Amino acid sequence: MSEWFETLPGLHDQVWQQLTHGAARRDVAARQPTLATISPDGWPEARTVVLRRAVADPAMLEVYTDTQSDKIASIAAHPRAALHFWEPALALQVRLQATVEVISGPTVADRWRELPDGALLSYGTTPPPGTTLPHALDYTKTPDQSRFCVLQLTLGHIDVVHLGTDHRRASFAATDGWTGKWVSP
Repeated sequence: MSEWFETLPGLHDQVWQQLTHGAARRDVAARQPTLATISPDGWPEARTVVLRRAVADPAMLEVYTDTQSDKIASIAAHPRAALHFWEPALALQVRLQATVEVISGPTVADRWRELPDGALLSYGTTPPPGTTLPHALDYTKTPDQSRFCVLQLTLGHIDVVHLGTDHRRASFAATDGWTGKWVSP
């Protein structure tokens, strides 16, 4: 019997297992991936986010943010993003490319209600995120549901590298039904 990293289906399944666990559990590396976008003026931006939902079919992920964060302007200008995480216990690097849709209002009220009180404070900072402050703590945090939105990422490409004794790298694309192919690491 082969190890999960020795087959394309095994690698693909492991990626989704990590993403699904990341959306559900805090102790998984995929819980806090790096989200990369392109600013309206063309600069790369990367930040840590919290993965809130992962659904293998239709290859969709969700991340929450404040409607006034810089990410929103970046996504409006360039509705594409990349996510990256490294799972050291498995020697697994995963890079994901996606198109992004910003969803807010009544459509996402159910997600707002599911958040713990402490997490609600992330949506409603005054002044808005990124505003220059005279002092480090010159802001307030008051939960504001109108400032809550969901970034829905529809995956188009997955690049996965397993750094075991033998390095293996695979590329999966929505356009080929996620069948995948081996590529040089």
